[in-house]
Amino acid sequence: MTTVNDNNTLPPKTCSIERLVTMEADVKKVLAGEKTATRRNGRYADPGEIMTLEGRDFVVDRVYSQSLGELTDADARREGFETVEEYKQSILSYHPGMPWLPQMRVWVHEFSPVQK
Repeated sequence: MTTVNDNNTLPPKTCSIERLVTMEADVKKVLAGEKTATRRNGRYADPGEIMTLEGRDFVVDRVYSQSLGELTDADARREGFETVEEYKQSILSYHPGMPWLPQMRVWVHEFSPVQK
């Protein structure tokens, strides 16, 4: 796993944090504490940035690159699924025709509720 947490070594963001978690089912999982990470093809946030969902704030704790082949069931649980296979089938249902290539790299964004 390639872990990069220093903002000076991260490439520029390719999208904004407002687009990080947008699907209703995923928003519900985040609000329920069942989803604490999301993977994207691009980098959507910097560590320390705040994501607001339905009036609740979540801080991005870590951002790092990972290949799909490195995913574990523990990673899938942070995504709100029980197993890598369940996560994989969900992703492929959102992106018909997309190949699932073990060497494909994604950006992992881990987040947690802001403590007030």
